[in-house]
Amino acid sequence: MKKILVIHGPNLNMLGIRKKEIYGNNTLEDVNNMIREKAKELNFQVDIYQYNGEGEIISQLHRAYNNYHGLIINPGAYSHYSIGIRDAIEAIDIPTIEVHISNIYNRESFRANSIISPVCMGQIAGLGIEGYILALERFSFGRESSLLD
Repeated sequence: MKKILVIHGPNLNMLGIRKKEIYGNNTLEDVNNMIREKAKELNFQVDIYQYNGEGEIISQLHRAYNNYHGLIINPGAYSHYSIGIRDAIEAIDIPTIEVHISNIYNRESFRANSIISPVCMGQIAGLGIEGYILALERFSFGRESSLLD
């Protein structure tokens, strides 16, 4: 069974409250339930965490080393400036998909640059919470060269 790690970054615990016109009405619990249901359908084990602190995210990434087949991360605002998170993703060498609920390229100019994406196998942005499902489905293809097994 493939093991997938999902990490939600800062302020994602405020889904359903913060800027509903951008992020929608779903809560983080709604999103996590949707992820769990899809993971079950795909016969994946999924572990989901949410952290507001950069160091907490980095520590969780370090713990993921050699323990997961794939990583789905929404680094939130850290996408634009966290070299620490970028370096941790690169170091653990787990196939990673960066997910953003909003279209970061259609917002403020500072959001249009992700320093995380160069160390990811792909990025899904602007498709709402369904981006997480698309990321899970990508891992079901089984073409990742550095997956455990």
